[in-house]
Amino acid sequence: MYKLLLCWRYLRTRWIALASVVSVTLGVATMIVVNAVMAGFSHEMQTRIHGILSDIVFESHSLSGFQDPDWHMEEIRRAAGDNIAGMTPTVAVPAMLSFQVRGQWITRQVMFIGIDADTHASVSDFGEYLQHPANRQQLSFDLREGGYDTQLDADAESEPLRPALENAGWPYRRERVEQEKLWRQQQQAAGGPVRPLDQHVDAVLAATEDPAPPSDTTNSTDLDAAAPIDPFRQARPDEGRTMDPATEQFAGIVPGIGLASFRDRSGVDRFLILPGDDVKVTFPTAGTPPKAVSNTFTVVDFYESKMSEYDSNFVFVPLEELQRMRGMIEPETGIGSVNSIQIKLAEGANLDEVRDALRKAFPPELYAVSTWRDKQGPLLSAVDMEMAVLNILLFLIVAVAGFGILAIFFMIVVEKTRDIGILKAIGAGSSGIAGIFLGYGLALGIVGGGVGMALGLTITWNINNIRQAVEWWTGQRVFDPSIYYFFNIPTIINPFTVSWIIAGAVGIAVAASVLPAFRAARLHPVEALRHE
Repeated sequence: MYKLLLCWRYLRTRWIALASVVSVTLGVATMIVVNAVMAGFSHEMQTRIHGILSDIVFESHSLSGFQDPDWHMEEIRRAAGDNIAGMTPTVAVPAMLSFQVRGQWITRQVMFIGIDADTHASVSDFGEYLQHPANRQQLSFDLREGGYDTQLDADAESEPLRPALENAGWPYRRERVEQEKLWRQQQQAAGGPVRPLDQHVDAVLAATEDPAPPSDTTNSTDLDAAAPIDPFRQARPDEGRTMDPATEQFAGIVPGIGLASFRDRSGVDRFLILPGDDVKVTFPTAGTPPKAVSNTFTVVDFYESKMSEYDSNFVFVPLEELQRMRGMIEPETGIGSVNSIQIKLAEGANLDEVRDALRKAFPPELYAVSTWRDKQGPLLSAVDMEMAVLNILLFLIVAVAGFGILAIFFMIVVEKTRDIGILKAIGAGSSGIAGIFLGYGLALGIVGGGVGMALGLTITWNINNIRQAVEWWTGQRVFDPSIYYFFNIPTIINPFTVSWIIAGAVGIAVAASVLPAFRAARLHPVEALRHE
């Protein structure tokens, strides 16, 4: 009983112990907050990567792909059994995407992906990343009559808007055609040459609230004055007929939003092209040797996974259209070729076991089988390594507090030598003396760890409110949406992680008190009193 009383007395009256408690508190709180934020970032990243990629990717080593995907899917089901929940064929080839902005061509390197609109969303979260609510339900490569999301997050009312998307789709396309027609009529009435509307882009911007002007730069001498006005003519090859862009579209295309927009410092997206614009894509054929071919597509939606690596690289088109343009359909049989099959596994299926089974069933010289983790193995490993190293560095903060406890306890032993001698003289054993200091260290660890846990959890739960307060006070963004592409700091509190942080802090505090306790226990009562 006397041991507990002395521990409590030292904890209350010795203010020097407060420094150790504060050190432990700050160390524990810092580790809890950092681990929660890192876990949140890791979870967000893995969720988005997995949402983009299916569970398992079955692909050909060649861009020409393999014939008869239906037969391959039957063989995959035969090899994997009931572990397969869904499959969809795709074609992916490198390509160049080109479009005009203010009379200048912009060309981007992209991954050109042909997908089956009916089945692709069933093997991944592809549909959730589209900007039109109807396309999120069922993708269509037909242009919509407006209705695109004007918010960065459909569930967040306070986030900056995307006003340029308000009239995107057919309303925007028809408006551009009409403006081009009126502009040409004004130029002809003035008796001067019909200059491209791009030279008078300010009027267009004021009317459309979109920085991307019409892409036509063809002179009037090249056009038949009686023909319907076509502001998209230069963006596509000559097809031998005049197309009415106000009522017709090319094959639909869904580019990543990073290809079509940029984000300013205020967090608002500025668009270079919108749904309703036409773009040109140049890609290789499936022949040997491959040849470069080009075709024109109409933007029907945007893809936004909030992973810049994908949003600035992926472009999706109808599978049949890409197969036809690349020459991947057998003329005699009508059977197409693909170079990839995306596979979704049933709930509870083991990724590695199914992958290994497929690798045994198909020759590795012709096919590659990998899980979504295999595809992003280096990135995921780097994140795990970063978290491990960061935890080690942060745990050194608590270790510094342990050295402080060690120094303070040695001071107490020296200061209380006479008291230790008296306690031993009246019958206290060496284990009891050692228990006083060990209990004192345990008390410091528990108090510091408990307060640190409360502080860390409070900061974690309110981290976005704290961020907003700091941004308001400093006038600077702490969490820049132009870098991270989302506005709230993600956090995940893992009870196991919090437990081992608290246990580690208490363990360090107790370990720091072992040497002082051992020295106090070895003091002889006569020598201790003689010293005084």
